[in-house]
Amino acid sequence: MLKMGAAPSGVYRVRDSEVLPSVDPWLLCPGLLLLALGLLMVTSASMPQAADKLGQPLYFLLHQGAYIGLGLLLAAVVFRVPLRVWQRNGLGLLMLAFGLLLAVLIPGIGREVNGSMRWVNVGVMNVQVSEPARLFVIIYVAGYLHRHGGALQASAMAMIRPMLVLGVLAILLLLEPDFGTTVVLMATVLGMLFLAGVNLWRFVALQGITVVAMAVLLYSSPYRRARLIGFLDPWSDPFNSGFQLTQSLIAIGRGEIVGVGLGASIQKLFYLPEAYTDFIFAILAEELGLVGVLVVIGLYATIVWRAFTVAARAERLDLRFAAHLAHGISLWFAIQALFNMGVNMGVLPTKGLTLPLVSYGGSSVVVMCVALALLLRIDVETRAADPRLQREHSPSSVAKGEGVGKLNQPAVANAERVGNPAPPAVLAKGGSR
Repeated sequence: MLKMGAAPSGVYRVRDSEVLPSVDPWLLCPGLLLLALGLLMVTSASMPQAADKLGQPLYFLLHQGAYIGLGLLLAAVVFRVPLRVWQRNGLGLLMLAFGLLLAVLIPGIGREVNGSMRWVNVGVMNVQVSEPARLFVIIYVAGYLHRHGGALQASAMAMIRPMLVLGVLAILLLLEPDFGTTVVLMATVLGMLFLAGVNLWRFVALQGITVVAMAVLLYSSPYRRARLIGFLDPWSDPFNSGFQLTQSLIAIGRGEIVGVGLGASIQKLFYLPEAYTDFIFAILAEELGLVGVLVVIGLYATIVWRAFTVAARAERLDLRFAAHLAHGISLWFAIQALFNMGVNMGVLPTKGLTLPLVSYGGSSVVVMCVALALLLRIDVETRAADPRLQREHSPSSVAKGEGVGKLNQPAVANAERVGNPAPPAVLAKGGSR
């Protein structure tokens, strides 16, 4: 499906013979640390239930480890794919997202769990189709903003068209139903539009319409209204509608500053439902305390900060698709992490959203690993195209491994930019067009 060929306008083409910079440790290390911490917390939070229901205390550890291995393998493959391939196939990926969201609603294909049709069985695992669909939509929107970004200030239709597409996707998500994913996707795309330079007044009007639509959807469903009432006053019915939230708040409160100790959580002992998935943050806060919470927030903040730094460099080099995609992925990480933490702390109504790279779940872990690999690819391509980060090295020094993370002079000459003139600094150094 992904086609290799000439690069679209505004995208650097990196030849296979070119020496790429090394990956950014400020993106890679926080991601790996979150994966390791997530595996540790999934093991701790799931062992009592796994032992009681399955007779295998390490059942979820083994499965989560396999999902992480698959995610890292796919991430390594995705990292090798040039950005131009994703840009050219954005529309095809959008059609694939539509196909996945339609397929899950077909009886016999979609698998129902707790009243929701969100999964498709592919043999080795159940795939929650909304996870890859979100990534595909973000790639498509990044490509759309690259093509039509200049019209966002002048034309209202340029802003409305992607929202109409998103509206159809939202309907399919709500039919599952999956209100949490719909909110995260809407917020991410609105953020991408804002950062692309949309007309401010039109954006405010669009945001108002979106908020009103979300409110109508919230009040139109009895179970969503019940969740909202339970969120506003969970202690009014602590053993029914407010049970999950009250147990989560008890867990967070018990953690205090340094926590009760790894593995010493009380709430995971059949008190807090979904302790190793949606509410793993509460168990983490109970066992590792405020210190552990601040570490997790710091790791997410580092990824988001670094992603915005990469996006800013791509904008400076006029690599608009790379910039929009970096914005989209970083907003996705930030919004979903904040929503999950907010739900656990009672700041937001309960939604079925995982904590990225931490919660148990094959689809979420695999897709988040792929998204992180895309960020790493954006970083190396933008650094390869940035003349301010390049210095001269002889071929022999590169062969010896000197100057790791930098680009040698032949690599500068091989960096091509197709469709737009190269930056003057590149031409001054002998870079080819």
